[in-house]
Amino acid sequence: MTKLLDGYLKSPLSGIAPWILFSVLSTPRHFEIAVCVAWGLALVTMWLGHRRGVGVYALDVLGVTFFAVLAVVGLVASTGTIEFLEVWAGEITNVVLAVFVIATIIMRRPFTLAYAKKQADEEYWDTPLFLKINYVISGVWAGAFVFNAVMGFIGDAVLHDSGNFWTGWVLQLAATFFAIAFTEVYPDHATGDQPASLIKLFEWVPMFVLIAGIFGWVTDALPDIAGIAMIVVGIAGNAVVSKLSPPTQKVES
Repeated sequence: MTKLLDGYLKSPLSGIAPWILFSVLSTPRHFEIAVCVAWGLALVTMWLGHRRGVGVYALDVLGVTFFAVLAVVGLVASTGTIEFLEVWAGEITNVVLAVFVIATIIMRRPFTLAYAKKQADEEYWDTPLFLKINYVISGVWAGAFVFNAVMGFIGDAVLHDSGNFWTGWVLQLAATFFAIAFTEVYPDHATGDQPASLIKLFEWVPMFVLIAGIFGWVTDALPDIAGIAMIVVGIAGNAVVSKLSPPTQKVES
């Protein structure tokens, strides 16, 4: 359990998780709850990072500050402002994250660099390959945040449906899961440690399609035929991926 916790704290996902949680929970009439939960998770993550000796990252500080500001706004803002934030919360968070990540890349300090240094020996920190890996991974995360902001905008401004099944949930979650998978897979692929590991980049897709199909079918967000088709594709995809995935290799000490 301790290893899992430390692994989580050393991953960019620990800093991004409060933002994802806020985007998911921030639905009409739940803005204040979403802010408090996300702020609480950001504070706990920062405290655990300090407590475990992992350190406090810039993304943690940004999250705590951002959600603290939103909490204050939620206390003093008018009903109209709260309603505006409820509609555009997802886009706001994704834009803030995209700007943050792009800024770290421009400053030549990609935000994943601090996390990567916790998992790599110091001798590699200044090598071109180590820096390239972090630029690429940070770039993928920036792309995911921009994509999610655009999808949210389409749902809110074009479709006038902030809870749209595709623009509000499926496509945004898919982009986030892709960035998470890329963060895990790309270092091994780039260093040549596991040349065939690129298949793992898409291992999550069949299960994601399966769950999305079930959710869309049960909630009537999808027509019956579409929901059933996604479920069938997900099941078949899982079988195919299990056959194509390379066997796990045990590392002997």
